[in-house]
Amino acid sequence: MIPGTGGVFEVIVNGELLFSKKALGRHAEPGEIKTAIRRKLDEVKAGQTR
Repeated sequence: MIPGTGGVFEVIVNGELLFSKKALGRHAEPGEIKTAIRRKLDEVKAGQTR
């Protein structure tokens, strides 16, 4: 976690932006962050099995 200022909320995994409150102009919906992280983890797992 990297603290920010000005109400910026971003979720970045391995350098990839998964969610940005600033870019979207809205708060995350319930479960949205969790879903984005799970999708990314599934992607990574799929890439490791190849």
